[in-house]
Amino acid sequence: MMRSARLLFPDLRAGPAGGFQQQEDRIRSCLRLGVGGFILFGGSARAVTELTRRLRSESAHPILIGADLERGAGQQFAGLASFPPLAALGALNDLEVLHEAGRLTAAEARSVGVDWVYAPVADLAVEPNNPIVGTRSFGPDPETVARQVAAWVLGCHAGGALACAKHFPGHGRTTTDSHIGLPVVHAESLADDLIPFAAAIEAGVSTVMTAHVAFPALDPSGAPATLSRPILTHLLRGRMGYEGLVVSDAMNMAGVAGAGGEQLAGVRAVAAGVDALLHPADPAGLAVVLGAADPDTLSRARLENALERVARAAEKAAALVPGDTTGARAWADATAERVVTTLRGRPPALTGVRVLVRTVDDDVGGPFPAPSRDPFTAALRRAGVTVSEAAAREDGELTVLAVYCEPRGWKGRAGLSADSVRGVHDALEEDPAALVVLFAHPRLAAAVPGGSHLVAAWGGEAVMQAAAAVRLAVGCGNSSPDSIV
Repeated sequence: MMRSARLLFPDLRAGPAGGFQQQEDRIRSCLRLGVGGFILFGGSARAVTELTRRLRSESAHPILIGADLERGAGQQFAGLASFPPLAALGALNDLEVLHEAGRLTAAEARSVGVDWVYAPVADLAVEPNNPIVGTRSFGPDPETVARQVAAWVLGCHAGGALACAKHFPGHGRTTTDSHIGLPVVHAESLADDLIPFAAAIEAGVSTVMTAHVAFPALDPSGAPATLSRPILTHLLRGRMGYEGLVVSDAMNMAGVAGAGGEQLAGVRAVAAGVDALLHPADPAGLAVVLGAADPDTLSRARLENALERVARAAEKAAALVPGDTTGARAWADATAERVVTTLRGRPPALTGVRVLVRTVDDDVGGPFPAPSRDPFTAALRRAGVTVSEAAAREDGELTVLAVYCEPRGWKGRAGLSADSVRGVHDALEEDPAALVVLFAHPRLAAAVPGGSHLVAAWGGEAVMQAAAAVRLAVGCGNSSPDSIV
Protein backbone atom coordinates (compact mmCIF):
# COMPACT_ATOMS: atom_id res chain seq x y z
CA MET A 1 0.00 0.00 0.00
CA MET A 2 1.03 3.59 -0.60
CA ARG A 3 -0.31 6.40 1.60
CA SER A 4 -0.45 8.79 -1.34
CA ALA A 5 -2.81 6.39 -3.14
CA ARG A 6 -5.59 7.43 -0.78
CA LEU A 7 -5.90 10.64 -2.78
CA LEU A 8 -6.90 8.62 -5.86
CA PHE A 9 -10.42 7.64 -6.98
CA PRO A 10 -10.18 5.43 -10.10
CA ASP A 11 -13.15 4.43 -12.23
CA LEU A 12 -14.91 1.07 -12.36
CA ARG A 13 -17.24 0.52 -15.33
CA ALA A 14 -19.91 -2.13 -15.60
CA GLY A 15 -19.99 -4.49 -18.54
CA PRO A 16 -22.89 -4.88 -20.98
CA ALA A 17 -24.63 -7.36 -18.69
CA GLY A 18 -24.58 -4.92 -15.77
CA GLY A 19 -21.85 -6.57 -13.72
CA PHE A 20 -18.21 -5.76 -12.94
CA GLN A 21 -16.53 -9.13 -13.51
CA GLN A 22 -14.30 -7.75 -16.26
CA GLN A 23 -12.88 -5.25 -13.73
CA GLU A 24 -11.51 -7.93 -11.39
CA ASP A 25 -7.81 -7.22 -11.99
CA ARG A 26 -8.34 -3.47 -11.64
CA ILE A 27 -10.35 -3.90 -8.44
CA ARG A 28 -7.65 -6.04 -6.84
CA SER A 29 -4.77 -3.82 -7.89
CA CYS A 30 -6.49 -0.64 -6.70
CA LEU A 31 -7.39 -2.16 -3.34
CA ARG A 32 -3.80 -3.38 -2.89
CA LEU A 33 -2.59 0.09 -3.76
CA GLY A 34 -4.82 1.60 -1.09
CA VAL A 35 -6.91 4.05 -3.10
CA GLY A 36 -9.31 6.39 -1.32
CA GLY A 37 -12.31 5.07 -3.19
CA PHE A 38 -13.86 4.75 -6.63
CA ILE A 39 -16.18 6.37 -9.13
CA LEU A 40 -18.70 3.93 -10.58
CA PHE A 41 -20.24 3.95 -14.04
CA GLY A 42 -23.23 1.80 -14.89
CA GLY A 43 -24.33 -1.52 -13.51
CA SER A 44 -27.50 -3.06 -12.17
CA ALA A 45 -28.57 -2.06 -8.68
CA ARG A 46 -27.86 -5.58 -7.46
CA ALA A 47 -24.39 -5.73 -9.00
CA VAL A 48 -23.49 -2.29 -7.62
CA THR A 49 -24.67 -3.30 -4.14
CA GLU A 50 -22.53 -6.44 -4.23
CA LEU A 51 -19.54 -4.49 -5.53
CA THR A 52 -19.69 -1.71 -2.95
CA ARG A 53 -20.00 -4.20 -0.09
CA ARG A 54 -16.96 -6.03 -1.36
CA LEU A 55 -14.90 -2.89 -1.88
CA ARG A 56 -15.54 -1.73 1.66
CA SER A 57 -14.92 -5.12 3.22
CA GLU A 58 -11.61 -5.57 1.40
CA SER A 59 -10.28 -2.03 1.76
CA ALA A 60 -7.73 -1.43 4.51
CA HIS A 61 -9.40 1.88 5.41
CA PRO A 62 -12.79 3.59 5.02
CA ILE A 63 -13.40 4.57 1.40
CA LEU A 64 -15.70 6.87 -0.52
CA ILE A 65 -17.65 5.49 -3.47
CA GLY A 66 -19.06 8.10 -5.81
CA ALA A 67 -20.96 8.46 -9.07
CA ASP A 68 -22.23 11.13 -11.45
CA LEU A 69 -25.88 11.28 -10.43
CA GLU A 70 -27.04 14.70 -11.59
CA ARG A 71 -30.28 13.13 -12.86
CA GLY A 72 -30.91 10.72 -10.02
CA ALA A 73 -29.35 7.39 -9.14
CA GLY A 74 -30.93 5.81 -12.21
CA GLN A 75 -28.65 7.93 -14.37
CA GLN A 76 -26.01 5.28 -13.71
CA PHE A 77 -27.64 2.30 -12.02
CA ALA A 78 -30.33 0.19 -13.70
CA GLY A 79 -33.34 -0.37 -11.48
CA LEU A 80 -33.19 2.98 -9.68
CA ALA A 81 -35.08 6.18 -10.47
CA SER A 82 -33.96 8.69 -13.11
CA PHE A 83 -34.94 12.33 -12.78
CA PRO A 84 -35.36 15.17 -15.28
CA PRO A 85 -32.29 17.31 -16.06
CA LEU A 86 -31.43 19.96 -13.48
CA ALA A 87 -32.46 22.71 -15.92
CA ALA A 88 -35.97 21.25 -16.11
CA LEU A 89 -36.21 21.07 -12.32
CA GLY A 90 -34.83 24.58 -12.04
CA ALA A 91 -37.46 25.88 -14.44
CA LEU A 92 -40.17 24.83 -11.99
CA ASN A 93 -38.68 27.28 -9.49
CA ASP A 94 -39.86 25.11 -6.62
CA LEU A 95 -37.28 24.64 -3.85
CA GLU A 96 -39.20 21.72 -2.36
CA VAL A 97 -38.78 19.87 -5.66
CA LEU A 98 -35.04 20.55 -5.63
CA HIS A 99 -34.67 19.40 -2.03
CA GLU A 100 -36.59 16.20 -2.76
CA ALA A 101 -34.52 15.54 -5.90
CA GLY A 102 -31.35 15.75 -3.83
CA ARG A 103 -32.79 13.68 -1.01
CA LEU A 104 -34.07 10.86 -3.20
CA THR A 105 -30.89 10.81 -5.26
CA ALA A 106 -28.82 10.36 -2.12
CA ALA A 107 -31.18 7.85 -0.54
CA GLU A 108 -31.21 5.64 -3.62
CA ALA A 109 -27.44 5.97 -4.00
CA ARG A 110 -26.95 4.84 -0.41
CA SER A 111 -29.31 1.91 -1.02
CA VAL A 112 -26.65 0.44 -3.34
CA GLY A 113 -23.64 1.57 -1.29
CA VAL A 114 -22.73 4.82 -3.07
CA ASP A 115 -22.13 7.61 -0.56
CA TRP A 116 -20.68 10.42 -2.67
CA VAL A 117 -22.87 12.12 -5.27
CA TYR A 118 -21.08 14.25 -7.90
CA ALA A 119 -23.89 16.83 -8.03
CA PRO A 120 -25.31 19.42 -8.10
CA VAL A 121 -23.94 21.44 -11.00
CA ALA A 122 -23.52 24.99 -9.67
CA ASP A 123 -22.48 26.46 -13.03
CA LEU A 124 -24.61 29.20 -14.59
CA ALA A 125 -26.17 28.51 -18.00
CA VAL A 126 -25.19 31.89 -19.42
CA GLU A 127 -23.55 30.80 -22.70
CA PRO A 128 -25.90 29.33 -25.32
CA ASN A 129 -22.92 27.87 -27.20
CA ASN A 130 -21.61 26.00 -24.19
CA PRO A 131 -21.16 22.38 -25.38
CA ILE A 132 -21.05 20.66 -22.00
CA VAL A 133 -23.25 22.51 -19.46
CA GLY A 134 -26.64 23.33 -21.02
CA THR A 135 -29.43 21.36 -19.31
CA ARG A 136 -27.02 20.24 -16.59
CA SER A 137 -27.30 23.71 -15.01
CA PHE A 138 -30.31 24.95 -13.04
CA GLY A 139 -30.34 28.14 -15.10
CA PRO A 140 -28.71 31.52 -15.81
CA ASP A 141 -29.74 33.74 -12.86
CA PRO A 142 -27.10 33.60 -10.08
CA GLU A 143 -29.41 34.31 -7.14
CA THR A 144 -32.06 31.83 -8.30
CA VAL A 145 -29.47 29.15 -9.02
CA ALA A 146 -27.87 29.79 -5.62
CA ARG A 147 -31.13 29.03 -3.82
CA GLN A 148 -31.67 25.93 -5.92
CA VAL A 149 -28.14 24.62 -5.42
CA ALA A 150 -28.47 25.08 -1.66
CA ALA A 151 -31.82 23.25 -1.62
CA TRP A 152 -30.37 20.32 -3.60
CA VAL A 153 -27.30 20.12 -1.35
CA LEU A 154 -29.40 20.11 1.82
CA GLY A 155 -31.62 17.43 0.33
CA CYS A 156 -28.66 15.29 -0.63
CA HIS A 157 -27.22 15.42 2.87
CA ALA A 158 -30.65 14.64 4.33
CA GLY A 159 -30.76 11.59 2.06
CA GLY A 160 -27.50 10.30 3.49
CA ALA A 161 -24.77 11.07 0.95
CA LEU A 162 -22.10 13.70 0.41
CA ALA A 163 -22.98 16.33 -2.19
CA CYS A 164 -20.46 17.90 -4.57
CA ALA A 165 -20.89 21.40 -6.01
CA LYS A 166 -19.28 21.58 -9.44
CA HIS A 167 -17.35 22.89 -11.41
CA PHE A 168 -15.55 25.60 -9.42
CA PRO A 169 -15.29 28.51 -10.12
CA GLY A 170 -17.80 27.99 -12.95
CA HIS A 171 -17.96 26.15 -16.26
CA GLY A 172 -21.00 28.02 -17.56
CA ARG A 173 -19.21 30.61 -19.73
CA THR A 174 -17.12 28.18 -21.76
CA THR A 175 -17.48 27.42 -25.45
CA THR A 176 -15.00 24.51 -25.40
CA ASP A 177 -15.67 21.08 -23.91
CA SER A 178 -13.01 20.43 -21.26
CA HIS A 179 -13.11 16.74 -22.20
CA ILE A 180 -11.39 17.61 -25.49
CA GLY A 181 -9.48 20.82 -24.77
CA LEU A 182 -8.73 23.58 -22.28
CA PRO A 183 -11.51 26.18 -22.23
CA VAL A 184 -10.49 29.75 -21.45
CA VAL A 185 -12.96 32.20 -19.92
CA HIS A 186 -11.95 35.79 -20.58
CA ALA A 187 -14.59 37.46 -18.40
CA GLU A 188 -13.15 40.28 -16.31
CA SER A 189 -15.34 39.33 -13.35
CA LEU A 190 -16.75 36.02 -12.16
CA ALA A 191 -18.68 37.54 -9.24
CA ASP A 192 -22.00 36.13 -10.48
CA ASP A 193 -20.54 32.68 -11.13
CA LEU A 194 -19.29 32.41 -7.56
CA ILE A 195 -22.70 33.14 -5.99
CA PRO A 196 -24.07 29.56 -6.33
CA PHE A 197 -20.83 28.13 -4.92
CA ALA A 198 -20.99 30.51 -1.99
CA ALA A 199 -24.55 29.33 -1.36
CA ALA A 200 -23.41 25.70 -1.48
CA ILE A 201 -20.69 26.45 1.06
CA GLU A 202 -23.20 28.25 3.29
CA ALA A 203 -25.44 25.16 3.05
CA GLY A 204 -22.54 23.02 4.28
CA VAL A 205 -21.63 21.26 1.04
CA SER A 206 -19.21 18.46 1.81
CA THR A 207 -17.16 18.56 -1.39
CA VAL A 208 -16.41 20.90 -4.30
CA MET A 209 -15.24 19.79 -7.74
CA THR A 210 -12.81 21.88 -9.76
CA ALA A 211 -13.16 23.00 -13.38
CA HIS A 212 -10.54 22.16 -15.99
CA VAL A 213 -10.97 25.72 -17.23
CA ALA A 214 -8.55 28.66 -17.35
CA PHE A 215 -9.60 32.04 -15.94
CA PRO A 216 -6.91 34.66 -16.71
CA ALA A 217 -8.71 37.25 -14.58
CA LEU A 218 -8.25 34.99 -11.56
CA ASP A 219 -4.92 33.43 -12.50
CA PRO A 220 -2.87 35.20 -15.20
CA SER A 221 -0.69 32.11 -15.63
CA GLY A 222 -3.43 30.52 -17.72
CA ALA A 223 -3.46 27.33 -15.63
CA PRO A 224 -6.80 25.52 -15.40
CA ALA A 225 -8.54 26.00 -12.05
CA THR A 226 -7.67 22.42 -11.11
CA LEU A 227 -3.98 23.38 -11.17
CA SER A 228 -4.33 26.93 -9.86
CA ARG A 229 -3.24 27.86 -6.36
CA PRO A 230 -4.67 31.40 -6.72
CA ILE A 231 -8.11 29.92 -7.53
CA LEU A 232 -8.21 26.96 -5.13
CA THR A 233 -6.15 28.09 -2.15
CA HIS A 234 -6.46 31.88 -2.24
CA LEU A 235 -10.02 32.20 -3.57
CA LEU A 236 -11.89 29.04 -2.55
CA ARG A 237 -10.12 28.37 0.74
CA GLY A 238 -9.12 31.91 1.63
CA ARG A 239 -11.72 34.41 0.46
CA MET A 240 -14.68 32.04 0.41
CA GLY A 241 -13.75 30.18 3.60
CA TYR A 242 -14.34 26.67 2.31
CA GLU A 243 -12.89 23.96 4.57
CA GLY A 244 -14.25 20.77 3.00
CA LEU A 245 -12.79 18.35 0.49
CA VAL A 246 -11.77 19.58 -2.97
CA VAL A 247 -11.92 16.98 -5.75
CA SER A 248 -10.67 17.35 -9.29
CA ASP A 249 -12.83 16.75 -12.30
CA ALA A 250 -11.75 13.60 -14.15
CA MET A 251 -8.00 13.56 -14.64
CA ASN A 252 -8.31 11.82 -18.02
CA MET A 253 -9.90 14.92 -19.58
CA ALA A 254 -7.83 16.90 -22.06
CA GLY A 255 -8.48 20.14 -20.18
CA VAL A 256 -6.02 19.03 -17.52
CA ALA A 257 -4.21 15.98 -18.92
CA GLY A 258 -2.66 18.22 -21.55
CA ALA A 259 -0.75 20.09 -18.83
CA GLY A 260 2.32 17.85 -19.00
CA GLY A 261 0.52 14.52 -18.67
CA GLU A 262 -1.51 12.99 -15.88
CA GLN A 263 1.32 12.50 -13.41
CA LEU A 264 2.65 16.04 -13.55
CA ALA A 265 -0.90 17.41 -13.57
CA GLY A 266 -1.74 15.30 -10.52
CA VAL A 267 1.18 16.68 -8.53
CA ARG A 268 0.36 20.24 -9.59
CA ALA A 269 -3.30 19.76 -8.68
CA VAL A 270 -2.57 18.60 -5.14
CA ALA A 271 -0.01 21.38 -4.70
CA ALA A 272 -2.64 23.90 -5.83
CA GLY A 273 -5.20 22.71 -3.28
CA VAL A 274 -6.92 19.61 -4.67
CA ASP A 275 -7.39 16.84 -2.09
CA ALA A 276 -8.79 14.01 -4.24
CA LEU A 277 -7.88 13.11 -7.82
CA LEU A 278 -10.78 11.63 -9.75
CA HIS A 279 -10.57 9.08 -12.54
CA PRO A 280 -6.76 8.68 -12.92
CA ALA A 281 -5.82 6.52 -15.89
CA ASP A 282 -2.80 5.03 -14.10
CA PRO A 283 -3.45 4.98 -10.34
CA ALA A 284 -0.26 3.09 -9.46
CA GLY A 285 1.99 5.38 -11.48
CA LEU A 286 0.35 8.51 -10.11
CA ALA A 287 0.60 7.25 -6.52
CA VAL A 288 4.34 6.69 -6.94
CA VAL A 289 4.88 10.16 -8.38
CA LEU A 290 2.82 11.83 -5.64
CA GLY A 291 4.70 10.00 -2.91
CA ALA A 292 8.08 10.89 -4.39
CA ALA A 293 7.32 14.47 -5.43
CA ASP A 294 9.92 17.15 -4.81
CA PRO A 295 8.95 18.92 -1.54
CA ASP A 296 9.59 22.23 -3.26
CA THR A 297 6.79 21.34 -5.69
CA LEU A 298 4.46 19.44 -3.35
CA SER A 299 5.17 19.99 0.32
CA ARG A 300 4.73 17.18 2.84
CA ALA A 301 2.38 19.43 4.80
CA ARG A 302 0.08 19.91 1.77
CA LEU A 303 0.09 16.17 1.05
CA GLU A 304 -0.77 15.34 4.66
CA ASN A 305 -3.49 17.97 4.67
CA ALA A 306 -5.08 16.39 1.59
CA LEU A 307 -4.90 12.92 3.15
CA GLU A 308 -6.58 14.20 6.30
CA ARG A 309 -9.41 15.75 4.32
CA VAL A 310 -10.03 12.52 2.39
CA ALA A 311 -10.12 10.55 5.64
CA ARG A 312 -12.50 13.04 7.29
CA ALA A 313 -14.83 12.98 4.28
CA ALA A 314 -14.99 9.18 4.38
CA GLU A 315 -15.79 9.29 8.11
CA LYS A 316 -18.47 11.92 7.54
CA ALA A 317 -20.12 9.90 4.77
CA ALA A 318 -20.14 6.76 6.90
CA ALA A 319 -21.89 8.65 9.72
CA LEU A 320 -24.75 9.91 7.52
CA VAL A 321 -28.04 8.05 7.89
CA PRO A 322 -29.45 6.73 4.59
CA GLY A 323 -32.80 8.23 3.68
CA ASP A 324 -36.08 6.56 2.77
CA THR A 325 -36.40 5.65 -0.92
CA THR A 326 -40.13 5.00 -0.86
CA GLY A 327 -41.92 6.49 -3.84
CA ALA A 328 -38.78 7.53 -5.74
CA ARG A 329 -39.94 6.16 -9.08
CA ALA A 330 -43.45 7.61 -8.79
CA TRP A 331 -42.04 11.01 -7.79
CA ALA A 332 -39.65 10.95 -10.73
CA ASP A 333 -42.39 10.07 -13.22
CA ALA A 334 -44.78 12.72 -11.91
CA THR A 335 -42.09 15.39 -11.88
CA ALA A 336 -40.95 14.47 -15.38
CA GLU A 337 -44.50 14.86 -16.69
CA ARG A 338 -44.73 18.20 -14.91
CA VAL A 339 -41.70 19.69 -16.69
CA VAL A 340 -42.75 18.80 -20.24
CA THR A 341 -43.46 22.20 -21.79
CA THR A 342 -45.35 23.38 -24.87
CA LEU A 343 -43.36 25.98 -26.77
CA ARG A 344 -45.51 26.36 -29.88
CA GLY A 345 -49.09 25.61 -30.84
CA ARG A 346 -51.54 23.53 -28.83
CA PRO A 347 -50.72 19.84 -29.37
CA PRO A 348 -53.84 17.69 -29.69
CA ALA A 349 -54.41 14.61 -27.58
CA LEU A 350 -52.91 11.67 -29.45
CA THR A 351 -54.88 8.88 -27.80
CA GLY A 352 -56.56 6.99 -30.62
CA VAL A 353 -54.58 8.88 -33.27
CA ARG A 354 -52.33 7.06 -35.73
CA VAL A 355 -48.84 8.57 -35.79
CA LEU A 356 -45.57 7.99 -37.58
CA VAL A 357 -42.60 8.63 -35.28
CA ARG A 358 -39.51 9.97 -36.99
CA THR A 359 -36.25 10.57 -35.15
CA VAL A 360 -33.41 13.04 -35.58
CA ASP A 361 -30.73 11.96 -33.11
CA ASP A 362 -27.87 14.39 -32.60
CA ASP A 363 -26.42 12.35 -29.72
CA VAL A 364 -25.14 9.33 -31.65
CA GLY A 365 -21.42 8.69 -31.85
CA GLY A 366 -18.85 9.50 -29.20
CA PRO A 367 -17.18 7.12 -26.76
CA PHE A 368 -20.39 6.16 -24.95
CA PRO A 369 -23.74 5.30 -26.54
CA ALA A 370 -26.80 7.49 -26.07
CA PRO A 371 -29.81 6.04 -24.24
CA SER A 372 -32.19 3.85 -26.22
CA ARG A 373 -34.93 5.79 -28.00
CA ASP A 374 -37.37 2.86 -27.83
CA PRO A 375 -39.06 3.99 -24.58
CA PHE A 376 -40.76 6.86 -26.41
CA THR A 377 -42.69 4.72 -28.89
CA ALA A 378 -43.33 2.06 -26.26
CA ALA A 379 -44.82 4.66 -23.91
CA LEU A 380 -46.95 6.13 -26.70
CA ARG A 381 -48.44 2.70 -27.36
CA ARG A 382 -49.08 2.10 -23.65
CA ALA A 383 -50.92 5.43 -23.56
CA GLY A 384 -53.25 4.38 -26.37
CA VAL A 385 -51.53 6.00 -29.33
CA THR A 386 -51.34 3.95 -32.54
CA VAL A 387 -47.73 4.07 -33.74
CA SER A 388 -47.22 3.15 -37.38
CA GLU A 389 -44.55 0.63 -38.32
CA ALA A 390 -44.38 1.95 -41.89
CA ALA A 391 -41.27 3.63 -43.24
CA ALA A 392 -43.23 6.50 -44.78
CA ARG A 393 -46.25 8.50 -43.66
CA GLU A 394 -49.61 7.36 -44.92
CA ASP A 395 -52.72 9.46 -45.45
CA GLY A 396 -54.33 10.42 -42.17
CA GLU A 397 -51.22 9.88 -40.10
CA LEU A 398 -49.62 12.62 -38.00
CA THR A 399 -45.84 12.86 -37.94
CA VAL A 400 -44.30 13.05 -34.48
CA LEU A 401 -40.72 14.22 -34.93
CA ALA A 402 -38.49 13.36 -31.98
CA VAL A 403 -35.34 15.52 -31.92
CA TYR A 404 -32.58 14.55 -29.46
CA CYS A 405 -29.74 16.94 -28.63
CA GLU A 406 -28.09 17.00 -25.21
CA PRO A 407 -24.73 18.08 -23.77
CA ARG A 408 -22.43 15.06 -23.96
CA GLY A 409 -18.75 14.68 -23.25
CA TRP A 410 -16.53 14.78 -26.34
CA LYS A 411 -19.46 15.96 -28.50
CA GLY A 412 -17.94 19.42 -28.83
CA ARG A 413 -21.02 21.49 -29.69
CA ALA A 414 -24.13 22.86 -28.03
CA GLY A 415 -26.68 22.73 -30.86
CA LEU A 416 -27.73 20.54 -33.72
CA SER A 417 -25.19 19.50 -36.32
CA ALA A 418 -25.67 20.45 -39.95
CA ASP A 419 -26.84 16.90 -40.70
CA SER A 420 -29.38 17.06 -37.90
CA VAL A 421 -30.67 20.45 -39.07
CA ARG A 422 -31.16 18.95 -42.53
CA GLY A 423 -32.98 16.00 -41.01
CA VAL A 424 -35.38 18.31 -39.17
CA HIS A 425 -35.90 20.40 -42.30
CA ASP A 426 -36.61 17.37 -44.48
CA ALA A 427 -39.11 15.91 -41.99
CA LEU A 428 -41.00 19.19 -41.68
CA GLU A 429 -40.98 19.77 -45.42
CA GLU A 430 -42.61 16.36 -45.86
CA ASP A 431 -45.22 17.06 -43.17
CA PRO A 432 -45.54 20.76 -42.20
CA ALA A 433 -48.21 19.81 -39.64
CA ALA A 434 -45.77 17.60 -37.72
CA LEU A 435 -45.71 17.65 -33.94
CA VAL A 436 -42.10 18.16 -32.84
CA VAL A 437 -40.81 16.88 -29.50
CA LEU A 438 -37.51 18.48 -28.54
CA PHE A 439 -35.58 16.23 -26.17
CA ALA A 440 -33.21 19.08 -25.48
CA HIS A 441 -33.05 22.52 -23.89
CA PRO A 442 -36.00 24.69 -24.99
CA ARG A 443 -33.58 27.28 -26.35
CA LEU A 444 -32.92 24.91 -29.27
CA ALA A 445 -36.44 25.69 -30.49
CA ALA A 446 -34.83 28.26 -32.77
CA ALA A 447 -33.36 25.37 -34.76
CA VAL A 448 -36.87 24.07 -35.49
CA PRO A 449 -38.50 26.84 -37.53
CA GLY A 450 -41.40 24.73 -38.77
CA GLY A 451 -43.94 22.34 -37.35
CA SER A 452 -47.40 23.24 -36.11
CA HIS A 453 -46.68 22.16 -32.55
CA LEU A 454 -43.44 22.12 -30.56
CA VAL A 455 -42.98 20.50 -27.16
CA ALA A 456 -39.83 20.57 -25.02
CA ALA A 457 -38.98 17.47 -22.99
CA TRP A 458 -35.52 18.72 -21.90
CA GLY A 459 -33.59 15.43 -22.18
CA GLY A 460 -33.53 12.08 -23.91
CA GLU A 461 -33.33 9.63 -21.03
CA ALA A 462 -36.12 7.06 -20.65
CA VAL A 463 -37.98 8.97 -17.93
CA MET A 464 -38.34 12.01 -20.19
CA GLN A 465 -39.32 9.93 -23.21
CA ALA A 466 -42.07 8.31 -21.17
CA ALA A 467 -43.19 11.63 -19.70
CA ALA A 468 -43.42 13.22 -23.14
CA ALA A 469 -45.49 10.29 -24.40
CA VAL A 470 -47.93 10.54 -21.49
CA ARG A 471 -48.37 14.29 -21.95
CA LEU A 472 -48.83 13.95 -25.71
CA ALA A 473 -51.42 11.24 -25.28
CA VAL A 474 -53.69 13.52 -23.27
CA GLY A 475 -52.76 16.82 -24.96
CA CYS A 476 -50.07 19.10 -23.62
CA GLY A 477 -52.06 22.34 -23.70
CA ASN A 478 -50.34 25.71 -23.63
CA SER A 479 -47.37 26.70 -21.50
CA SER A 480 -45.40 29.91 -21.45
CA PRO A 481 -41.72 29.35 -22.15
CA ASP A 482 -40.78 32.89 -21.19
CA SER A 483 -39.31 31.86 -17.85
CA ILE A 484 -37.30 28.92 -19.10
CA VAL A 485 -35.68 29.87 -22.39
